[in-house]
Order: sequence, then C-alpha cells, then structure tokens
Amino acid sequence: MGLSGDAAITRNPTGHPCAGHASTWHPGRDGPGPPPPPGYDDQVSSAPALAIGDTAPEFVLPLTDGRTVDLSDLPGAQAIAVVFWCNHCPYVNAWLGRLNDLAEELADRGLVVICVNSNDAVTYPADSFDAMVERVRQTGTVFRYAHDETQDVARAYGAERTPEVFLLDADRCLRYRGAIDDSTEPGGVTEQWLRDAALAVMRGQDVAVTETPAVGCSVKWRH
Repeated sequence: MGLSGDAAITRNPTGHPCAGHASTWHPGRDGPGPPPPPGYDDQVSSAPALAIGDTAPEFVLPLTDGRTVDLSDLPGAQAIAVVFWCNHCPYVNAWLGRLNDLAEELADRGLVVICVNSNDAVTYPADSFDAMVERVRQTGTVFRYAHDETQDVARAYGAERTPEVFLLDADRCLRYRGAIDDSTEPGGVTEQWLRDAALAVMRGQDVAVTETPAVGCSVKWRH
C-alpha cells in the first residue's frame, strides 16, 4: 500500500526550521493519517502534536537489553529517530526490516534509532515488556527498543500511530515527522522520507519533506 501524493506531505521552503524557534506546543495537524485496518482501536492522543522546529521532550526509558536510554545523553548522535512502535501491529511488521536496515546502514554516520512502545500491555499483552524482549531476540533488531509504560512520552510527543517517526537533529530539534517511506511493500517504495531526512540532517542541510502522514495502527491508550 502506498501513501497519497504531494497533498499529504509538507515541504520546507524556508530553510532550517529551528533557528530562533522556541520550544512551544502547537495545535495538532488537521487529522491522523489513513486509518488502521478493521479490528484496531482508533483512539488518538488528545495532546497537542509536536511541531517541526520544536525542541523534543526529554525522556529516560528502559531498554530491552537491560539498560536505559536517555535522550539527553547520546554521545556522537547527529540525528535521532524516535519511532513509536509495538509488537503486534501489521504495519510495524511491514516496516521492521527496512527500519532495522536503515539503523544499521547509518549508525556509523551518527544516526541513532530509538523505537518506543507505549501501548497498554494490560489490554494488549503482546506489547508487554517481556514480549518486547522476546521480539528483539526473535528478530535480531539492532535499533534500541524502549518501553514507555506510563505512556507519558507518547503523550508528550503527540504520537498517534505505530509506526510514527519523529526525527531530531543533534540539538533535539524536530526536523521530520511521519512515515518511514511511502509504501508498506518494499518493492513499492519510491520515497525514502526518513532516510533522506536523516542524511540531510547529518550533512547539515535542510530537510526537503518535513511532514508526511503516519500510516499505521493507533497507539493503544490505557483506559
């Protein structure tokens, strides 16, 4: 499945968005991306969306390898992809291999990928921390996989979907938000939005496409 055309994306005509941009909340976008498949809860966060140019909220979260990840303490990171993620969503599974390959490909150039699972594990046991650990063992993923048990991080970022990308620069300024690329099928990809944005950030260049719709399952909020 591919995403719709230019009407669904935001390009950056004015250069780097962060110069002189205060870390403030902005109203949410016009609406979420295309809906998840039948059978998935379509609730979305009521928190304001993090906007391009905002400084991302800091967090410290436990990782599946027994360590913690601190957004403010990532030595050598030139670009940081915070990707809201989970175990059970078919959209996540569709992009898992490509995201893992990208994390591996660009690690030496300074890209850090942190996948964050904020789903309610009581309602969705497949997204429990133990299940996350097992998922990493089964798939051999190289990116960091963090557990947002309180859902505070997802709410602070205004996350709505899994997967949903928030790409930050070295100053933790949001430079790109949205989808990994433009197709759930590897053979259908024509736009590698996350890869292109990460390379631009690491080269000190403007990001051409700053927002795209995040296509995926809704974040599973605690009731």
